[in-house]
Amino acid sequence: MAHVLLVEDDATIRTALIRGLTDRGHAVGSAATAMSGLEQATTNRPDLVVLDLGLPDVDGAEMLRMLRAVSAVPVIVATARDTEADIVALLDQGADDYVSKPFSAAQLDARIRAVLRRATEDSTDETVVVGGLRVDQRAREASLDGVALDLTPREFDLLHYLAVRAGTVVSKRDLLVDVWQVPYGGADKTVDVHLAWLRRKLGETAATARYLHTVRGVGVKLTAPLD
Repeated sequence: MAHVLLVEDDATIRTALIRGLTDRGHAVGSAATAMSGLEQATTNRPDLVVLDLGLPDVDGAEMLRMLRAVSAVPVIVATARDTEADIVALLDQGADDYVSKPFSAAQLDARIRAVLRRATEDSTDETVVVGGLRVDQRAREASLDGVALDLTPREFDLLHYLAVRAGTVVSKRDLLVDVWQVPYGGADKTVDVHLAWLRRKLGETAATARYLHTVRGVGVKLTAPLD
């Protein structure tokens, strides 16, 4: 169960989401204005904030900026601003994820669980070792058999995500949501391309896999090589 603060001025939407999230096991507090939400976020210390942008007193993006000045609480933004530029700006301003309106309580619950999983992983051991692979989250450095890997930021995030879950098959949908932070139904091809680039840097291919193994029709898993 997570303690969620919902900042939403529309009473009908607020009531429906509170009911839907409560039914899924969350404890939900709410606020109808930005300033009330900011006060509750800093006083009650929720596990996560769901923040609507169209608030009556202060724009939600401005509340996000003020909240980030005093708290690192995970924030999911609820927005009708769905252009790529708008979403990138919100993520750059400190949002951890977003949902585009209209959305269901089920979709929001999935987003909440994904964001809290990432937050939990970030608070655990920063260095993951799988066979000869070493991934240091704090330094954002990775090495294979003692040799540094030259990874792009996205390749590093993908490698770290899989290394933390070593031995577990991860679906492409989960990778899209948790690593790329895009809505369900994104393009699997994006994942395939990045996996191919990552394999190349690990000195392997899909046909000669040592660390990254494709499980047909399910996803991919990272394991230590047997040799």
